[in-house]
Parts: sequence; C-alpha cells; structure tokens
Amino acid sequence: MELNEELDNERSEEETECETVSEETTEEKAEEKTQEEILEEKLKDQTDKYMRLYAEFDNFQKRTQREKDMRYGDAIIDAAAAILPIGDNLERALQTEVTTEEGKKLKEGVEMVMKQFEETMSKLGIKPIEALGEQFDPNLHNAVMHIEDETIDDNTVVEELMKGYIYKDNRVVRHSMVKVAN
Repeated sequence: MELNEELDNERSEEETECETVSEETTEEKAEEKTQEEILEEKLKDQTDKYMRLYAEFDNFQKRTQREKDMRYGDAIIDAAAAILPIGDNLERALQTEVTTEEGKKLKEGVEMVMKQFEETMSKLGIKPIEALGEQFDPNLHNAVMHIEDETIDDNTVVEELMKGYIYKDNRVVRHSMVKVAN
C-alpha cells in the first residue's frame, strides 16, 4: 500500500507540476501578446514619426526651391533695372531724325543693338508694360502728368514718357511714367 500511496503522491505532484507548467504557458502567451502589442505600437509610432519627418523634409525642399527662385528673380530684376537706362538711351537715339547717309548707317546699327537689347530682356523674362491707350493702373503706371480732354475716357493713358517693364507677368521692374487724361 505504501507503494500505491507513493505512486499516488508522485502522480499528484506530476499533475501539480503540469498545472503549474500549463499556468506558466498561459501567462507566457498573455505576456507574448502584450509584447506583440507593444511592438506593434512601437512600429506604428516609428512609422508615424517617419511619415511626419518625410513630410517636413518635402516641405523644406519646396520652401527652399521657392526661396531660391525668389532670389534668382530679385537678381534678374536688379540687373535689368541697372541696364534699363541703356535701353532708354537707345530708344532716344532711334527717335532722332537722320539726314545724312552716314547717320542712316549709324541709326541702323543702333536699331540692331536695340533689337538685341529687347531679345535679351525677353530671354530674361522681362517685357515692356503696355501703357498707351490702356486704363491707368497704379500697380503698373506712374502718373506724372494729367490733362483735361473731353474726347478721351477718364483714367486713360494718353502718352508714355518712359517705358516700364515687368518680370514674368507679375513683378514690376520699373513702372511706366505716363500722362493720364482726366
């Protein structure tokens, strides 16, 4: 009988051990799920951080490109404003009357230089502002004289005293100096 009792005791100890192992396995599974959830959360957080960083970098690149384009535009405008008086003098030279053969040849040379000047300005994205016959626009025109004329609509540009220029249809390099009808 003792042997039976010993066997029973051993069996009950083994059963207890199995139950303990079974409980440990359940706890490990619960712990594993918790670790899995934690890892998923960490992955989700890291993915979110990556996406935010990527978006921030993309915005930085776009902002830097805009700033670079603005600086380039400013440099073009500054350079063009410095050489516009040369174009003005070429226009004045073309307006003079020439009677001699030598003067006509000189005028032809000035016309070629003026054409080259206009082409260069065009390549830079700078074009003249249309003023004559247009409605006065303070964003484009600088009214230096006014005349009273009943035959002309109010605020119409009747004479352009100095040509104005605009860069890429949105930034004024120099306002047109005009005479406006009231």
